[in-house]
Amino acid sequence: MTPSTEQTPTTLGIARAAALFERLDVPNAIAMLEPVLAADPGSLDGWHLMARLRLAAGEAAAAFDAAGRAIALAPDNPRSLATASRALSLLGRHEEAVTTAYRAVIAEPMNPLWHDRVAWALIAADRQFADAEQAARTAIGLDPNEAHYYFTHGVTLDAMGHVDQARQALLTSLKMEPDNPIAQHRLAVLNGEAAREPEPRKRGWRPFKRR
Repeated sequence: MTPSTEQTPTTLGIARAAALFERLDVPNAIAMLEPVLAADPGSLDGWHLMARLRLAAGEAAAAFDAAGRAIALAPDNPRSLATASRALSLLGRHEEAVTTAYRAVIAEPMNPLWHDRVAWALIAADRQFADAEQAARTAIGLDPNEAHYYFTHGVTLDAMGHVDQARQALLTSLKMEPDNPIAQHRLAVLNGEAAREPEPRKRGWRPFKRR
């Protein structure tokens, strides 16, 4: 017998909000999802999507609150932990951001996304760059075909003062994704072709759209 494909109001609402998000219509996606979560506050997927939407809207505190609702439902869900870590970095709560990122790694150690999140949490905290570089290398080892992880590695190497190695990492990233303007700018800075801009403490934590 074929399993039923009937969807619930919750799954339908989440799917519609996700479709709006894919079209970068964040305000309407949030408006679509809010009544869904009001009616079904036990939806892990719904709260995780809301956290991502709030981040995309620049609402770090609301994103952290939504991620916290998801974590309360599933404490070891690495997606929710990583999203909470991103929100904490934006809020300047760097110790908590790093700790929460490591919790995601512990929950799912073979997923490169969570190692990458550790690297960016440490970069945002402006400390432990060697640990950030190790996390970036681990992400590359787990997925050597993802340009973003080489970009992260380049940023960590630059932070450590290893300019030649950072340049090579950025070149590798750009070979895989040649039109990325952020990686292009970083490389231009290392090559002395562009000025290094002052960076805030919560710098560089989302250079690419990550799911």
